[in-house]
Amino acid sequence: MILDPETLQQVVARTLNHYQACAEAFWQGTRHHDVEQNIEALLRHIQAAPPFTLLDFGCGPGRDLRTFVRRGHRAIGLEGAPALAEMARTHSACEVWQQDFLKLELPESWFDGVFANASLFHVPSQELPRVLQQLHATLKPGGVLFSSNPRGNNEESINGERYGAYHDLAAWRAYLVAAGFVELEHYYRPAGLPLEQQPWLASVWRRQEGP
Repeated sequence: MILDPETLQQVVARTLNHYQACAEAFWQGTRHHDVEQNIEALLRHIQAAPPFTLLDFGCGPGRDLRTFVRRGHRAIGLEGAPALAEMARTHSACEVWQQDFLKLELPESWFDGVFANASLFHVPSQELPRVLQQLHATLKPGGVLFSSNPRGNNEESINGERYGAYHDLAAWRAYLVAAGFVELEHYYRPAGLPLEQQPWLASVWRRQEGP
């Protein structure tokens, strides 16, 4: 699916408007979600000395920012919906950058880790290589990217009021490797269930240097 620039902006606006309109409901519905497995997967692979400098990419209302701060790390959020960005600042007392995923302005070699939990699947596939290269560039050498996305058979569409791209492991791996990442591990969630009952694909990647 190739989207022209106007359609692409409409897709982004529709998704952000959805989150803007349901910000409070989203907070109430996700504030107690247990993503400890994902947080641990990111932190254990970072080789720098703590405290780490972390980017919560698509931080939503700030649940995981609070967790990173409680663990003693420096965390910055990035969120596209203004209402969610403001909630994240309130809930976490962290700096939160309000940015469209397709219009990122990120510092070079700044973060030890990027936590992209349930966020990158909103990036249309045609834009994903560029976004992943930007995340690669904002990581310090050897830095770590964590991602968790609903998996599928490489289809993408508007689902309700949100745009989603649903990759299988092979396709997701190809995007990350092409962007300069080395795979550290992957797993499916929720833990302890048969594969057909695990809709989430989680993966951890290190910024690779050189050709």
